[in-house]
Amino acid sequence: MMKWTNQLASQLNWSGDISNKEVKQQVADKVAAKVKDGDVIGIGSGSTSFLALQAIAERVKEEGIDVKGIPTSKEAELNCSVLGLSTTTLIDSKPDWGFDGADEVDGAHRLIKGRGGAMLREKLVMASAAKTFILVDQSKIVDRLGEKFAVPVEVDARAIHLVESHLHTFAGVTDVAMRMAEKKDGPVLTEGGHVILDVTFETIGPEAETELKGIPGVVETGLFAGYPVEILSV
Repeated sequence: MMKWTNQLASQLNWSGDISNKEVKQQVADKVAAKVKDGDVIGIGSGSTSFLALQAIAERVKEEGIDVKGIPTSKEAELNCSVLGLSTTTLIDSKPDWGFDGADEVDGAHRLIKGRGGAMLREKLVMASAAKTFILVDQSKIVDRLGEKFAVPVEVDARAIHLVESHLHTFAGVTDVAMRMAEKKDGPVLTEGGHVILDVTFETIGPEAETELKGIPGVVETGLFAGYPVEILSV
């Protein structure tokens, strides 16, 4: 089989330094140790997931085990290719389990995710897997969801004014802002080609995810509540 030999085909996709790398590597090694021959694994995003993917690929290479990944983002998909890890899709396979990162985790295991703009793919894989390990360091664990981060809301661009108008009627919402790109003109686009409204909440109620998705034009949200997750941290 012919393979690409250019620089990008052999270069892992990650920008910038990884904070708390030593701690995150410990978490990554924990999840890599769970891999069994024949597993189909949901591959999430974030710095700890990036380290976990490398640790898993190393086990696959050294032990000759058969593993397939279902990437939740283009970034993860490209890195699987560079690392030589076989991939599949939700159309062809059901994940046995998965791993992913989070921006915030509260005591009820509710999550805020979506800084990478892959909320829809992440949620589809998480809902399909029997369990997803959420890989975080202590800085991501909060007493109150929304304490540090806004909630990303993925919106069809035609509905931005409609959605923003609805959001300002929600109890607890203090700010709504379109996420703008840093290295291109205009807004950040999600993996699905939609825009992101970052919504700051003073309080996030238990029905917030359902209520947000009830607004016409909302494609997905970065609130993850009620999914089968296990928090892996050190």
